[in-house]
Amino acid sequence: MQKELAVKNLDKIVTKVEAARLRVSQHHIVKIIAISKYSTAEDISALYEVGQRAFGENKVQDLKTKEEKLDELPIEWHFVGRLQKNKINNLIDLNPTLMHSLDSLELAEELNKKLEAKNKKMSCLLQINSAYEESKAGVDPKNAIEIYKEILNSCKNIRLKGVMSIGAHTDDKEVVKKSFLTTKNIFDEVVPLGAKYCSMGMSSDFELAIACGSNMVRIGSSLFK
Repeated sequence: MQKELAVKNLDKIVTKVEAARLRVSQHHIVKIIAISKYSTAEDISALYEVGQRAFGENKVQDLKTKEEKLDELPIEWHFVGRLQKNKINNLIDLNPTLMHSLDSLELAEELNKKLEAKNKKMSCLLQINSAYEESKAGVDPKNAIEIYKEILNSCKNIRLKGVMSIGAHTDDKEVVKKSFLTTKNIFDEVVPLGAKYCSMGMSSDFELAIACGSNMVRIGSSLFK
């Protein structure tokens, strides 16, 4: 990706995010994570050069490859994909800034065990299946608060930083909005427990997600086209 295109893409997204967050409140800050899973190290570097700092990958191997290629840049790496148990140690070694997809208590316990063994800690978000879709990972919203507290109490090597969800897969805006508000309501309840991030919204629906209270959006195709 050439610099001109990187500037154009990032400006466009930042302008839209700014407008959306100001409609909520001038104090509402939104962080943009550039989802680089279909992009090259060169594309990431181009976006970095024009000011984007946080990037997300959804496969452990891809994260490793790109992290190694771009190790001279102080990039803030996020892991956003489904984590297989046999890849946990590999992810721990990569030391991501934030892992977005802690999708069950079982995974949290397994991750915590491996973190303990390596004497490391990891910041994570609890993934919530707020759209109640079988194709999506995440905990049931009805059990989310209980699971959040359980992880806080029993998984001392995991630093829970908030929640993440993917909007409902439909063109019906009201249904998508409902799924976002479900996550936001859970987020509000865990803020007193130290939650900072409500990560929801992607290229197709981030403005609606911000309107519903998201303070972290995951933008892929719009930044890397």
